[in-house]
Amino acid sequence: MIYSFIIPAYNEGERLTLSLPKVLDYIHRRQLPSEIIVVNDGSNDNTAEVVRHFAAGNPDVRVLENPGNRGKGYSVRNGMLHAHGDVLLFTDADLSSPIHEADKLFRALAQGADVAIGSRWLQAELQTERQPWYRQLYGRLFNLALRLVLGLRHRDTQCGFKAFTRAAAQIVFTRQRIERWGFDPELLFLADKFKLQTVEVPVEWAHDHRSKISPLRDGIKMGLEVLKVRWNAMRGLYQHPAAVLEEPYAKPVAPQIAE
Repeated sequence: MIYSFIIPAYNEGERLTLSLPKVLDYIHRRQLPSEIIVVNDGSNDNTAEVVRHFAAGNPDVRVLENPGNRGKGYSVRNGMLHAHGDVLLFTDADLSSPIHEADKLFRALAQGADVAIGSRWLQAELQTERQPWYRQLYGRLFNLALRLVLGLRHRDTQCGFKAFTRAAAQIVFTRQRIERWGFDPELLFLADKFKLQTVEVPVEWAHDHRSKISPLRDGIKMGLEVLKVRWNAMRGLYQHPAAVLEEPYAKPVAPQIAE
């Protein structure tokens, strides 16, 4: 069993200096055959240099360069399409959900789920640092819009902590078309459309006050992207893959995540 960790990054040199050692320590403690793919989204800071520094001493770390700044959705898709894992997880560079919470997502997949998504709201008491009230309000309104437009029933679609079996990733990411902040609902819409079992898992989470999302500006864009998902579905654009996942390569088998 190979595990792929995909980290989208735009000007995340400072955060990666702290988060990559945590991911590497998690992998080594769990003895997981793994790869860490940091997708550099046209950063103009030292993001690429930081990743290459870690890669020099850790062959499982690599940087994948986007053709300029394309957005978080593009970055996650790019990482997923170039991943070789049997299980593929993407997480934010700030590790708002601690990386050890991946155990919960991996366990859900081992128990039969196709997709496991971290949720900040199934057990809100797990939040160690809550969002400001206006972000919480925006989240509730956006969730209501997703129910009305896309039929999604998840409590939390936007948590940047999601894991997929390779078969599920093959279905979802080869069809993904949204490239910026609104890509998460599209992933879940595709999972529902193709009858994948999606499990929402409560995870620890802490709001990072350095968040780059603007509730107003990006909220409007995300709303338009949600409408685009519905329009794409009506036009039949999700029926066939538009891309392919790379073929996996063999690595030694290691112990599975303990119950």
